[in-house]
Order: sequence, then C-alpha cells, then structure tokens
Amino acid sequence: MQVTETKAEGLKHGFKVVVPAETIAAKVTDKIKSIGENATIPGFRKGKAPESFLRQRYEKAVMGEVLDELIQSETSQLLAERSLRPAMRPKIEITAYDEGKDLEFTMDLEVVPEITPVDFATITLDKLIAEIPEGEVEKALERLASARSDSEPVTEDRGAKNGDIAVIDFVGSIDGVEFAGGKGENYSLELGSGSFIPGFEDQLVGKKAGEKVDVKVPFPADYHAKDLAGKDAVFAVTVKELRAKKAAEINDEFAKFFGKNSLDELREMIRSELTREYEDVSMSNLKRVLLDALADAHDFPVPESMLDLEFDAIWKQVQAAKDKKQLDEDDAGKTDEELRDEYRAIAERRVRLGLLLAEIGMKNKIAVTDADLNRAIMMEARQFPGQEKAVFDFYAKHPEMLDRLRAPLFEEKVIDFILKGVKLNEKKVTPEELYKAEAEDAKKPAKKAKKSAKSAEASEEKKTAKKAKAEDGEEKKPAKKTAAKKKAE
Repeated sequence: MQVTETKAEGLKHGFKVVVPAETIAAKVTDKIKSIGENATIPGFRKGKAPESFLRQRYEKAVMGEVLDELIQSETSQLLAERSLRPAMRPKIEITAYDEGKDLEFTMDLEVVPEITPVDFATITLDKLIAEIPEGEVEKALERLASARSDSEPVTEDRGAKNGDIAVIDFVGSIDGVEFAGGKGENYSLELGSGSFIPGFEDQLVGKKAGEKVDVKVPFPADYHAKDLAGKDAVFAVTVKELRAKKAAEINDEFAKFFGKNSLDELREMIRSELTREYEDVSMSNLKRVLLDALADAHDFPVPESMLDLEFDAIWKQVQAAKDKKQLDEDDAGKTDEELRDEYRAIAERRVRLGLLLAEIGMKNKIAVTDADLNRAIMMEARQFPGQEKAVFDFYAKHPEMLDRLRAPLFEEKVIDFILKGVKLNEKKVTPEELYKAEAEDAKKPAKKAKKSAKSAEASEEKKTAKKAKAEDGEEKKPAKKTAAKKKAE
C-alpha cells in the first residue's frame, strides 16, 4: 500500500491510497481457491473444479468483495498507523481502477481533537440543599384530599362561583343553526377550570340553579375544528344544579387509599417523596452548573462535520418554532442570520461537551453495562402500568433502540464520576430558591453560548482594526459599542 497525505488542515485530513495490482490479484486468487475447495459444483468432484472454470463463474463477484475488503482493511491500517480517531465516518472515493491495474482511492476525514481534561479538583461548585419547610407535609396532604374531593348540592340561596360544579344542559349554534358536537345534557362543569372555550365559564358565574342563559363566545382562531375556528357562537344553557366541592376527610381511612395503614405512615411517605424530589432538583441543578464549568474550562476545536450535524438538528427545531410563532421572547424579532450565529454557538458548545465527556469516559474506562440498560428499561416500563411486558418485548425486538438509552446513561455515569473529584460546598436554600435556580440554570447554556458568539464577533472587530492599522499606519479603533450591546455582552 502506498499512502500520500494530500491534506492536513487542522482537524481535516486527506489521503491518496494506492493498492498494487498484484495484491488485488493475490486476494482474488485466494478467494477463488477457497470457493473451489468448499463449493459443491455440478459436474465436478468437490475441490476438483478447474481454476479457469471458477474464474469464469465467480471472478466478477469475488472482485467486488476483494475491493471492499481491501479498502476497509487498508483504511483501518492507515488510521491505526497514524493514530487517527475519525470524528465521523471517513469519506472514501475510488478514483482509478481497471482490471489488472492498481486500485487508487482517496480518504477524507475529520479527526477528534487532542483533549486534555481539566483537573477536577480545581473546580468548586455549590450544591443547593433545601429542607422541607414546616407545614409542607400538611399542605401536601390537603392537596391530596382536594384531588380526591367529592361534591355536595349547594343548599344556600346564592349564585355560582368559581370552584363550584354547575350541572348544565347546553345547545350551541352559529347564526341560529346548531352545529355538531355543541350539545350536552347533565354535564358537570367546574367553573374556573378552563375546560370549556374562553369566556364560557365566566358567564355562568353568579347564575343560580334553574336559571337559563345565552352564553355568547367566539371560538379561538386556532380551534382544532376548522369549520368552527374564529366563529361567534351562542350556547343556550340551563343551570340544572349547583354543587360545591367537598375535600376528602384526612384520617386513617384516607391513608388506606394510598396503601398506608395509618395517617402517620402517609405523612412519612409524603416526607420521603418531597426529600427525594428536592434531591433530584438539587442534582439536576448541580449537573448543569458542572457542565457550565467544564465548558468554560475547555476551548479545543470541534470537528466541522459534527458541528454541522448538531446545528442542523437544532435549526430544524428553531424553524419549526418560528413557523408556529413559538420562538422564545429573546429570539423574537431577530433575523435568520442572527439566530444562525447564536444557535451555531450553542451547537458548538454541545459538541465540545460531548467530546469532552466521551474522552473522560474513555480514559477512565467508564462504560454502560447490560445491568445499567436493564435498570433503565425497568424504570421506563414502570411509567406504563399494566404494559410492562410490552416495553420489555419492544426492546427485545428492537435492540438498536438501546442506543437511545445508552447515550444518556453514559453521560450520567461520566458526570457522576466527575462530581466525585470536584470540590462541593453545600448551600442551604428555600425550596422556592431551589426551583428558581433550576429554571434559571436551564436557560444558562443558551445564554452563555450566545454570549460566546458575540464575544467572537467582537474579537473579529479587533482583528479588523489591527489589520487596518498595519496597512495604513494609522491608529484605527473599533466603533464604540452602544450601551445596549455592552449590556448584552
């Protein structure tokens, strides 16, 4: 094999490979002989078919196999000899080949950059710890009781109010004509629940049992039934009965509904669940803070092919949100060029962190085991009570879907490994502060990435200014930034 390097630009490499004709011929001969020794060919004893006959019958198919195998083996050998780790599948192209002549092909690839993880001991993080406030367990009990509430007739002479259940008959019409699906009898409607179209429930507030009212409301422009969307409707409503919600009585019998023998056991269960919930939020927050710290501590180049792939996935989501007019308020009004710059920076951050975690996992021999996968499948199965077997059967029939579980499990294991090496300070906060921090931290990666994009832009401004100074010998300063831009950066 003759190898010539044609490109070495950063992470991009290119090679021209020549495989001698005699190597190809020898491989073809070996394969044909192997066929002759093992194949049963009509008219010949096993292993006695002439080579000329075998070549005439099998050489064309064998040649294709040999070329594929040689390209694969020569490529693997080249990568191993030069210690190259492809970021993605190399691009292979046959540039020259005729029967009896050398095989020439090119290989273009991007490699994984050299990555030196930071010393984890140099990272200091705050872990937010929230304790269960006094009375929180009792509030949770009251919420459970309210969720299992019953109702009783309103006996006092009063109008309906939010929270009441109005038992109604109704008939809907548009321009005096009834429409399909607009009629109901003895319907129990909780006022203030928002279960009917906007404005409907509000017009029943203050009405008494036995009253009739014409409720006039427009259907929303985005209503799922296109023939009704945006049209004005009138509902002839009869309030047949008013019922008030009655919370379940909190006692030992109430606890038995949740599988507990006593109210004290139910309280302990709630306390344990709250503790676990706070810890989950705390760890989620801590892991995001860790990723921020890792992103700030590493600045190696990322393969352009991986960046393009990640950005394309993000950009499709951005475009879909834009088409549905659901862009974040920070993005509304920005041009596609501005959005592309910002979200490409986000994609770059994701790729860099992914490569870093993969490197840390490889160097520390961290792997996802079959036991890890089984636990993940069991946790997923628990989300579908009564269908657990179907979930296990699905993964048994589609083993390729395990990769969707493997990637996040690997990331979790690597992050847990890193957290064992960093310095942690426990910081006590209220539950409100804990959840607020979680909401704010969830937005940080995007904001930090967007800030990085702006910083890169500012850096380019400085380079341009220096270049101009060198060309004409004059001191040229970058234009002053507006107060708004300074604040954004």
